[in-house]
Amino acid sequence: MVSLFENYEQQYSVLTADITAQIGLLGASATKDRRQLISNIERHVEEAQELLEQMDLEVREVESAKRQRCRTKLDCYRAELKRLTLEYIKARSIKQGALSYDSAEELNDVRISSDQKQRLLDNSEKVERTGRQLEEGYRVVIETQEIGTQVLQNLSDQRETIKRTRSRLRETDEELGRSSRLMSSMIMRSIQQKIVLFIVGACFIIALSVGLYLGFSK
Repeated sequence: MVSLFENYEQQYSVLTADITAQIGLLGASATKDRRQLISNIERHVEEAQELLEQMDLEVREVESAKRQRCRTKLDCYRAELKRLTLEYIKARSIKQGALSYDSAEELNDVRISSDQKQRLLDNSEKVERTGRQLEEGYRVVIETQEIGTQVLQNLSDQRETIKRTRSRLRETDEELGRSSRLMSSMIMRSIQQKIVLFIVGACFIIALSVGLYLGFSK
């Protein structure tokens, strides 16, 4: 199955091939044809720049094993579009320099050419800046995700530690309960033994007293 990134690549290849062909025609075209070619080229350049922005977003969804290769391709496409933009500006400037202008419309076309050149260059630089900003944003997202993963891991470890501590406390409480019951049993036995000793002692004293009394009576 063709991925979305590969689909963008195919569209980009068609656009750049069209731009290249129209730049080749620009030098040999008449005034009216030139205006149409210029309009087509600039529209296609803008479409190619938008495709590059979409490709830059899509490359983040590519599996990690292929991501670096896609990034390298994207850098090549950016460089190619910038080269085509400069070729277009050069072809248009050379043609305009060689022409004699017979109408106000042609002269006006020359006057605005510098603005159009600058706009194209600005657009190309904007694409590069946007790409760098997106890459930086993606790097921040990855770092944030890694930090979040580490925090979750730490929380999971702490939860396990708390569970183990709670289990040990429960076992300790049970041991203390058993010890308390044992101590209570020992205390009860000790009390019982003291009572028995007291009764035995009392009986002995009574028996001794009775024996003495009977002895004196005789």
